Amino acid sequence: MDSALIGQRLRQLRLARELTQADLAKQLAISPAYLNLLEKGRRTMQFPLLLRALTLLGADLEAFMADAAGARPEDALAHLLDDPLTATLALDEHDLARLRSEPRVATTIAALYHLYKNTRAQLDVAMSKLEAGGPVPLGYAPGDEVTDFLERHRNYFPELEAAADEVRAKAALPRRYPAEALAALLGDQFGVTVAVTPPTGASSVVRAFDPAARRLTLSTDLSDQALKFQLAHVIGLCVLDGNRLHARLTEASAPRHTETGHLIKIHLANYFAGALLLPYREFFAEVQRTRYDVARLVGLFASSWEAVAHRMCNLGDPRAAGLPLHFLRVDAAGNVSKRYSASGLRFPAGHGSCPKWAVHAAFMTPAVITKQYSAMPDGHTYFCFAKVISQPVAGSLVRGVNYSIGLGTQAEAARAMVYADDVPRDRPVPVGLTCRFCERTDCSQRAAPSYKFPLTVDENVKKDNFFSPLVDADRHPKGQP
Repeated sequence: MDSALIGQRLRQLRLARELTQADLAKQLAISPAYLNLLEKGRRTMQFPLLLRALTLLGADLEAFMADAAGARPEDALAHLLDDPLTATLALDEHDLARLRSEPRVATTIAALYHLYKNTRAQLDVAMSKLEAGGPVPLGYAPGDEVTDFLERHRNYFPELEAAADEVRAKAALPRRYPAEALAALLGDQFGVTVAVTPPTGASSVVRAFDPAARRLTLSTDLSDQALKFQLAHVIGLCVLDGNRLHARLTEASAPRHTETGHLIKIHLANYFAGALLLPYREFFAEVQRTRYDVARLVGLFASSWEAVAHRMCNLGDPRAAGLPLHFLRVDAAGNVSKRYSASGLRFPAGHGSCPKWAVHAAFMTPAVITKQYSAMPDGHTYFCFAKVISQPVAGSLVRGVNYSIGLGTQAEAARAMVYADDVPRDRPVPVGLTCRFCERTDCSQRAAPSYKFPLTVDENVKKDNFFSPLVDADRHPKGQP
């Protein structure tokens, strides 16, 4: 059973319930565009999503599979029983006769098996793309769509740069100014009143904006730098909505997930905030003069480490272009909450990454900047540096911000960075993408076996890491028979 048959039958059920694609897509938490592709058979429908759709449509799984797979059980079973995987089941004629006597069971089994085959095919495609250094289509989440959107635009939006320049010029903002100047700007140019109040109870909300009432509430828990950024972010939201700029920037996008559009808007507002606080021409000139010295730039512009590092990734104007950088933000548990790559380094589709990367190692020495050349298994080498930022809330050990912010570029370009001056390039740290797809056979930090190697266990041989795959050289060391 192929994707087209499933999509066709799903469409029939939807129309029978008098539901639009938008109605069903909303209930399934996917975009109408993605549902349209599923119904046309241009995307393979994963079983959990299919089961959820059938539940919403009040359809029986067995009946759906039987209808979609066809009426003749012998046809449904023919290809299934020829597959090498099912050959290991050793079904005899008596077993086949029993299956043929239950047409609905036979067609349901066949349909589920074909869903499995489609999923395996997708996995094979994903593995081949990973090995080639391309993006992975499986598990395509809203965050992945946002990353793709930013990379399509090279994380550079001249429309937002121009809008930020216009707002800044109208308010006559200098290089350094207090948060009160942005609050006044919000009132003067956009009619927004600003209140900074203590959080109520155990609330962790630091910003609440009511566009209809033109009212913005900010938390006193915010540091001065964070307060400025949130004010600039709301100015960005007003600009995006005021002249349909958001719609123009995203009109070519067709996200699969409904939340993707909201996330893109947040990222665009953050981009605007960076452009407002760190004007392109002035910032680029200082980046070149200081050789990407984030610490000095933080002082020059009275900004935060994260804002400066993130802004460095926006320098995509061909007339004044910065280095191609990658950016990572991770927490102490290794979860990646923000990522972008223009350097060629590919990030895993999930949230895990190699623990030997500088951005993770930085947590071991949070008081200093961690710097390293990192050698990937494919032979490419990158220079990376990272710093842990910590902004605890007074009276609490767990509230506040604790992240490692990492920046990097190709090794050949690292000479333009001041942080690379004292790091030997001839001794790079061997790293990987993520343990599941890493081909290194000797790594003391491996946290899981690799899909690239079959799991082999030998009670007579122990490596320093249990998950490191055993190779012939491990069983027969040099000099031994």
